Amino acid sequence: MLSYKFFKDNGLAFNNIKKINNSYIISNDNYKYVVKEKKSNLDKKFNYLLSRSFNQFPKKFTFDKYDIYNYIEDKNISDEERLYEITNLISLLHTKTTRYRNTCLDDYKIIYEKILKKLDYLNNYYSSLNDLIDNEIYMAPSHYLLVLNISKIYSALIFCRSELDNWYELIKNSTRQRVAFIHNNLDLDHLLYDDRAYLISWDKSKVDLPIYDLVHLYERYYKKTDFEILFNIYQKKYPLNKEELKLFFIMISIPKKIEFLNDESQNIKNVRDLIESLNKGDELIRPYYKKIDNK
Repeated sequence: MLSYKFFKDNGLAFNNIKKINNSYIISNDNYKYVVKEKKSNLDKKFNYLLSRSFNQFPKKFTFDKYDIYNYIEDKNISDEERLYEITNLISLLHTKTTRYRNTCLDDYKIIYEKILKKLDYLNNYYSSLNDLIDNEIYMAPSHYLLVLNISKIYSALIFCRSELDNWYELIKNSTRQRVAFIHNNLDLDHLLYDDRAYLISWDKSKVDLPIYDLVHLYERYYKKTDFEILFNIYQKKYPLNKEELKLFFIMISIPKKIEFLNDESQNIKNVRDLIESLNKGDELIRPYYKKIDNK
């Protein structure tokens, strides 16, 4: 529980307090604040963002062991509107904070080998699973649904493996890499909208490849919206270069791992979700490869 005396002594006496998850909302007739335990690294991050003219986060100040934010009354807007606002904010964030860092082949090799290892694992996993299901006398509906669509999984793995090699060829002689400050924890609940949009929950933010924010957004919300619209919004404001685009397409095309449970209805849902994710990814990617084929 927060110390009333501590806040009173610092000129922030409150008469109302409400705990929400790991935060407190304190208020009186004159003000309303969100209080969290202090995260020392956030001061440095926010100062950096302000130095790059990005201020789309709640105003923050610190007392002793607490981080204190201005309370923002979040308006009731649709999930689709929230996703548009998040897309606009991350494109602005990436634009404002972009820089180029020196890199070497080993930096790219780490990414290449990590993805390659995952692809090899998934290929072996689904091959073994397919063999097991083929030997069943009576297939469970979820198993039948999987083997009926197994070619989609193999096609996705083949595509990812081929494009990964193409991506590596593209970047193997690069000495500079475009990076930006990424939020790294995008969620509908992490956007507040009052007079304008604000992003919260910056604890995981860091400097890295900008596509990681896009991949995270896609993986969470490809079912909730037409992601092609969001992607086009982002591309108009912060166009990805050829190697970034290729790596993004690879990462959203990697099949999820299905693990069968004792709940058959959940198993069916999980298989359907897997197939839907592959179809959605293909729909997003296909127009870009048609452009390449037509050149």
